[in-house]
Amino acid sequence: MTQTEETDTAPVPPWRARTAILALGAFVVGTDGFIIVGLLPEISHTLDVSTGAAGQLVSLFSLAYAFSGPVLAALTGRWPRRRVLVVGVALLAAGNAVTASAHTYALVLASRVLAGAGAAMFMASAVATAAHLAGDKHRGRAIAMVTAGATLALVLGAPLGTFIGGAWGWQAAIWFVAAIAAVVAAVVAVLLPSVRLDQSTDLRERLAPLTDRRVLRVLVVTLFAFIGIFLPFTYMSAVFAPALDGSQDKLALLLMVFGVAATAGNLGAGALADRTDPRRVVIGATAGMVAVFLLMLAVREDFVLAAVATALSGVVSYAVMGPQQHRVITFAPAGGASLVTSLNTSAAYLGNFAASLIGAAVLTRSAALLLPVAAAFAAAACLLVWLLSRPGRAAAPGAPLPGDAERPAGRDGGPQENRTTAS
Repeated sequence: MTQTEETDTAPVPPWRARTAILALGAFVVGTDGFIIVGLLPEISHTLDVSTGAAGQLVSLFSLAYAFSGPVLAALTGRWPRRRVLVVGVALLAAGNAVTASAHTYALVLASRVLAGAGAAMFMASAVATAAHLAGDKHRGRAIAMVTAGATLALVLGAPLGTFIGGAWGWQAAIWFVAAIAAVVAAVVAVLLPSVRLDQSTDLRERLAPLTDRRVLRVLVVTLFAFIGIFLPFTYMSAVFAPALDGSQDKLALLLMVFGVAATAGNLGAGALADRTDPRRVVIGATAGMVAVFLLMLAVREDFVLAAVATALSGVVSYAVMGPQQHRVITFAPAGGASLVTSLNTSAAYLGNFAASLIGAAVLTRSAALLLPVAAAFAAAACLLVWLLSRPGRAAAPGAPLPGDAERPAGRDGGPQENRTTAS
């Protein structure tokens, strides 16, 4: 026998307060992903490896996140969301605890894989749970709140972690992340309702979205967009080297400007996605990325203008992820919300990883060349969404729905996973 815990017509109030808890967890995930970058010199010295080898801690975290997310989402599909969230953030805490206490390079690498898997497990379920708790009317805002938590890590988490690392050593900064993650696990366990979103009966059914061309097209757009986003962001010091003149303070200011603007862009895009077709938001954001990246070519020697361009870049860049999550959820089959959102975040992390490789190759020729390359990837994402948004594209099986509309799978206009049950 089953009984209903949540319904698709009456989401549990207050959804904003509960989504804020999930946003705090996303903040921890984002901080863990960004904090290592500022600690690489100290880590390489302590572990007696090169800075490049220490940088593999970032790469392994991203790869573990990208590849473990969909698998873990499928394997835990029948778990209550609260259990998935608690276990995910607990794995993140455990991974960071091992990182901070390990004394060998190999063990530190392994710990980053564990942390990346926990981060992926938490984020995919957090997005799907927030979308459910808010209901169809506020889904975009709820998704934006969760992703804003990760964005705020750029503004607060990473700088604070870097400060702690400078004052008390890089291990103290990692312990800081582990401690916050443990607190989030306890808060989620106590305050979040027990919600079951997934109803699929076997692994094959949960993996069905991988065969849906509509889902795959959304993932390709996310991949291209995030390659474009992270090419100039990852190598910001090289892109704006003429304006920075070697000043770390100026670079830190640019990073903070980007983070604040990215948070605003993310929240604004979430509200727009609730009021209009999310694809239009993605098209506008990616087109804006093309314009801003090309503008950077003209202003990269003037710090004030570079700061303005960086702010514009943050707004349009982080206006992509929320609407993309909104879009991909509409294609989720029954029980597939967590899986498709994990696939989308995996695509974003793969974009981050690919950008680091492409950027390293481009830098051997010219730092300025990073900007047109980034603009090309953003343009490809924009063009793909636009082409697939035209009427008449839905004739083939698996193509976008007719009438230029992305409609949810559920009978009431929401994803089917909102018809939730508990064993």
